Amino acid sequence: MSDRHVPALRRRFLEDMRIKGLQPKTQTMYLRAMRDFTRFLGRSPDTATPEDLRAFQLDMSENGTGSATFNNRLSVPGFFFSVDLRAR
Repeated sequence: MSDRHVPALRRRFLEDMRIKGLQPKTQTMYLRAMRDFTRFLGRSPDTATPEDLRAFQLDMSENGTGSATFNNRLSVPGFFFSVDLRAR
C-alpha cells in the first residue's frame, strides 16, 4: 500500500511510534489496540472524549478482557493523545 492511501492520522501515528523508537512488535500491538478503540468508538479516535475512554474501559471490563490486554489497550490512547494530538 502506498503512503497516499494511508490516512494522515494513521501515518502520523506510525511516524511517532518510529520516532519514539518503538520496536516492530510493539508497533503492531499499538496498531491493534488503536484499531480496537476506533471500532469501539465508531468514529475517528481524535474525536474521543474522556467519557469515551471510560466507556471503553467499562466495555473491556464487562467483556472479561484480561489485565495485560486491558492495560495495553489503555496505554495506546494515552500515547496517541499525548504525542499525536498534542502536535495539532
